[in-house]
Amino acid sequence: MNVLPAPSTMGPKAQQPKRVGLYGGSFDPLHLGHLLVAQAAFEENQLDRLIFIPTARSPFKPNSLPAPAPLRASMLRRALAGMRHFEVDTLEIERGGISYSIDTVRTYQQRYPDAQFFWLIGADHVAQLSDWRESDVLAQAVTFIVIPRPGQSETTRLLPWKLVQLRGWPLKVSSSEIRTRISQGLPISHLVPPTVDETITLEKLYT
Repeated sequence: MNVLPAPSTMGPKAQQPKRVGLYGGSFDPLHLGHLLVAQAAFEENQLDRLIFIPTARSPFKPNSLPAPAPLRASMLRRALAGMRHFEVDTLEIERGGISYSIDTVRTYQQRYPDAQFFWLIGADHVAQLSDWRESDVLAQAVTFIVIPRPGQSETTRLLPWKLVQLRGWPLKVSSSEIRTRISQGLPISHLVPPTVDETITLEKLYT
């Protein structure tokens, strides 16, 4: 459920999406801030589809050991159940190793050769874009939807990158803060979907 099927199962070419949002991240765990950001990006950029793509392993967190990939993907699917404009694609998990955005973008270009692609990125990561693998190619392939952080100034001009600023629902919450609260025995039910809270409790994650 919610995993993006191959193009051959998606119907006639006329029905293929034209504006596709790609939301990569560890989602370790998914929280309400992720969902609010995704909804804002979908609406403000008139996307046909927004796809959550959990990473296998981030190139910028080489020493980080996230929760098991199947559990992170399961939390995503359960939280997004019934949200027809959102999907989950585990291609980076299935690919394994370090997850590079350019590899994922190329896969989607093959799936939807006529689509325009948007990649959601936190404002604090914009300065690192030149360090991303094949950054020059990536700059031509996608428009970055910049997710603002509370108190940060707007970032929309940084050549050669195509940047658009997200306007809606900036929320000061992060997965790392949630993991810290769990390790300290503090509640998180107000910060994550109920299905995510349930999975974390049952699997004893982040304790």
